[in-house]
Amino acid sequence: MVFLFGNNFPEWTLVKRALQSFYGVGPKVSEGLMARFHIHKRQRIGALGDGQINGLAADLTGMTIDNDLKRQVVGNIKRLRDMGSYRGKRHAMNLPVRGQNTRTQIKTAKKLNRIDRRG
Repeated sequence: MVFLFGNNFPEWTLVKRALQSFYGVGPKVSEGLMARFHIHKRQRIGALGDGQINGLAADLTGMTIDNDLKRQVVGNIKRLRDMGSYRGKRHAMNLPVRGQNTRTQIKTAKKLNRIDRRG
């Protein structure tokens, strides 16, 4: 097991998959981190050296990811609702926020706005 940024990963896990398991780290960010530390895209996390793991952990601590990012998103939505803006009202009513058709796409918006992003 390899310990990276508060999580344990099995040694056979791909580095890209392990990095993308963090909230806020997608394909582009993980590819950038892997290129920065000269890690092949099919590399397993168990084959990394201590220097590479420590470097990845140091870079991840400098980013806004996981709980910090979730808290920031919830805070932004709460700010919109408290301000009384159109977007905040749409979030409060579980309706599409960015101008989508309400006839066909309201089910998706109600599903997405229901989760704890609402604040």
